[in-house]
Amino acid sequence: MQDNIKLEAIIEWLTEKKAENIRVYEVQGKTDYTDVIVVCEGSADLHNRAIATHLIDMAKENHLKVLSKEGVDRGQWILIDIGDVIVHIFLPQTRDYYKIDELFSKVKNRKPEEEIQ
Repeated sequence: MQDNIKLEAIIEWLTEKKAENIRVYEVQGKTDYTDVIVVCEGSADLHNRAIATHLIDMAKENHLKVLSKEGVDRGQWILIDIGDVIVHIFLPQTRDYYKIDELFSKVKNRKPEEEIQ
């Protein structure tokens, strides 16, 4: 799957499960471990687990390799590594506490509704 199509698909899968406040951070050339970081949130730990499970299932169904997943059992902060895309799924208060968006504020970011080329 091409990179842009892959990212569009991941955002679509997150949206299908009502993930909110989705942000995309392009970190290619700024990190050694990934090219894109997607950050989103769900309304409760159960909601986050549902988002994560759907994302993992859809990735596998579309022959994307899920390299790692952490936090799925607790649901407060879930990390899913799909190689060149890493997805963080937070509870809103956990996202605020760790200020994850501030960590990436100096890199280019875009909202998922912006055209991905």
